[in-house]
Amino acid sequence: MKLSEFGRKLTTSSGILHLMDDLGDAMAAGGRDTLMLGGGNPGHIPDVQERFRARMHRILESDGQFEDMIGNYDNPQGDKAFLEAMAGLLRKEFGWDITSRNIALTNGSQSAFFLIFNMFAGRFADGSRKKILLPLTPEYIGYADVGLTDDFFTSNRPEFEYIDDHTFKYHIKFDSISVTDEIGAICVSRPTNPTGNVLTDTEIEHLCRLADENDIPLIIDNAYGTPFPHIIFTDAKPYFNEHTIVCMSLSKLGLPTARTGIVIANEKIVEALSAMNAVIGLAPGGMGASLALDMVRTGKILQLSQDVIRPFYQTKVDSAAEQFRKELDGVDFLMHKPEGALFIWLWFRDFPITTQELYERLKERNTLVVPGHYFFPGMEEDWQHKHECIRVTYSQKDETVSAGIKVIAEEVRKAYAG
Repeated sequence: MKLSEFGRKLTTSSGILHLMDDLGDAMAAGGRDTLMLGGGNPGHIPDVQERFRARMHRILESDGQFEDMIGNYDNPQGDKAFLEAMAGLLRKEFGWDITSRNIALTNGSQSAFFLIFNMFAGRFADGSRKKILLPLTPEYIGYADVGLTDDFFTSNRPEFEYIDDHTFKYHIKFDSISVTDEIGAICVSRPTNPTGNVLTDTEIEHLCRLADENDIPLIIDNAYGTPFPHIIFTDAKPYFNEHTIVCMSLSKLGLPTARTGIVIANEKIVEALSAMNAVIGLAPGGMGASLALDMVRTGKILQLSQDVIRPFYQTKVDSAAEQFRKELDGVDFLMHKPEGALFIWLWFRDFPITTQELYERLKERNTLVVPGHYFFPGMEEDWQHKHECIRVTYSQKDETVSAGIKVIAEEVRKAYAG
């Protein structure tokens, strides 16, 4: 089979493909014996699921609502009622100067990044090429392969803040960042997937100034962040201005299969994104917007995030972090300070094997994690740190997480001893 450049680019082996294949294979086998600590699937929170169940019942019992939800295409920009409700909520609660014309929906946030990144980087009509700047790595595995041209990202090593013997935090190393004419946009995730790092308000404001000064957008991946789903355990303000593109999602709210991405940007970007939606998929799916509409209109989405979702994950991450400290006592490891998202990021200093090999050993024991080297898009240099880290998901059932941590600790100890 002969493939175009586009076909080869999107079918080449990638980190996100390996991750989703492994998770899919485990789920297809029933997931009975696999300790799935590798993916980003949100936990099943009974109170959250009950609210969506009740909303679905109301849709089913109302004349025409169910039929509209499954039987009618939305506008390429997305469900109008949802867009208006979301704009109203963000205007009222945070003072954002937006209307429904500043918001577009996509079929998941991964689709949004594919469209937005290729909108601002790659080849241009005048023959120039531009890149996406990732000012802080490690960064999300799903970014790495979405660019339609080669040499699509440039990224920077972080600064390290050592908090105690086993805890550290990454910061942006601003004195090493250069925003040249070849940079088309800046992108950060907040909280960061994979590390759980939350960029400080000062760091975000500094990045925004850089974007303003260079007339390029600052893209903030807010899939886990504030104001919803608010899986964030430190102080952080929601941020938006005319140079900002804020990408949100309903996945970590509890609707990952609804594939609903939410993009907030200036009107020109939203118009362009809507046109792309029309060409690629006609219109975004409307089920997620329908299920979340009432809680957005009433503002209950914020209460649910603050009072139910955040405490659920805070309890789980505290428990997982404490178990890692006990199981790895005496091992030269560091854990990134867990400030948000669904992950614990572990660094094994002077590890005698790569974490890719550790991944293979864990997989033999039916335990899935993600080796760290996948999370450094745009960094071609062979930095040892990339091969000493793993991402572990703590969002699954407590017994699954606990059993997985024990296996990880056993294999890490064996590697150091071997």
